[in-house]
Amino acid sequence: MPSDIKIPALGESVAGGQIAKWHFKEGDLVKTGDVLLTLETDKVAAEVTAESSGALHISKQAGEDVEVGGVVGQIDENATAPAAKAEAPKPAPAPAAAAPSPAPAAKAEPEKPANVTEFKVVPKPEPAPAPVAKAAPEGRVTRKKMSPLRKKIADQLVSAQRTAAILTTFNECDMSNVMALRSKLQDAFVAKNGVKLGFMSFFIKAVVEALKAVPQVNVRVEGEEIVQQHFFDIGVAVGTERGLIVPVLRDADQKSFADLEKDILGYAAKAKEGKIQVSDLTGGVFTISNGGVYGSLLSTPIINPPQSAILGMHSIQQRPVAVDGQVVIRPMMYLALSYDHRVVDGKEAVSFLIRIKDCIENPARMLVGA
Repeated sequence: MPSDIKIPALGESVAGGQIAKWHFKEGDLVKTGDVLLTLETDKVAAEVTAESSGALHISKQAGEDVEVGGVVGQIDENATAPAAKAEAPKPAPAPAAAAPSPAPAAKAEPEKPANVTEFKVVPKPEPAPAPVAKAAPEGRVTRKKMSPLRKKIADQLVSAQRTAAILTTFNECDMSNVMALRSKLQDAFVAKNGVKLGFMSFFIKAVVEALKAVPQVNVRVEGEEIVQQHFFDIGVAVGTERGLIVPVLRDADQKSFADLEKDILGYAAKAKEGKIQVSDLTGGVFTISNGGVYGSLLSTPIINPPQSAILGMHSIQQRPVAVDGQVVIRPMMYLALSYDHRVVDGKEAVSFLIRIKDCIENPARMLVGA
């Protein structure tokens, strides 16, 4: 008796999703543990594996919406070969004796017009230029259903704009000391930890220091209550082919630079493989978004509810700045802090951003905990 392929439970807040891709075709033989399909939800991409071996029969196609517990196909455990191969065999080719043998006849009587015509090679005509097809009205656009993740992102961004009083304050930081320190320590850091020392770990540490210095930013709103948070789970926005996700680095205050870099690489690999879990994306108190990797010079990031603030990093550019009365060229980065003005005042937001600037321009203090 065929066994049903059902959508498994994916988390408390996930009720279903959309079939992004089947990894096998109708009638293919599958084995227990094979990844049958990728399911895209409003939070993560999940893989559904085969619980038995046999021939695959698909009842829900890619692009269709499904619910947790819903049946999307079956596995025929009695099948021993793919359905495509189970069809009647093709008829055997006719015996060689039945095939005509024109070669001797052609050579024996070359003067016969019929034979000459029969074996004449007709020159291939030059291909006519392809006509330019007029684009049909419906061919001018392509419509596709919004994925659950994209819809979730859209809903959350609109909700943030509608419910929070978002304001953005800006500053800039001189990246000279971070770049010099990173260059000086890089070889030893890689040799010891097996990962490179990036800029993101410096900014995560700077955010932790700023949250400690200005705890009013480390809050969230629940109804009519302001909830003060005393932990430092920092989200790092990551762009993927499916959309923007924000995996959370837990207890960033207790982790070393190497630990943070390993966590970041681990999440990047999981995102690329579509193996991010719901638990990886929940519970953050603050988010960092790095538009600089795409060349962004300046932006006003939108907060990630229920968080109250988000830091936007941007491109590093060589710019003239005044230092001790002299104009010098320095690698500068614009910083943007968007915050919920309902619970974070301007003074607190500016103080927070200045603290980050101070940490980045004096990175040695973070290394020694000063």
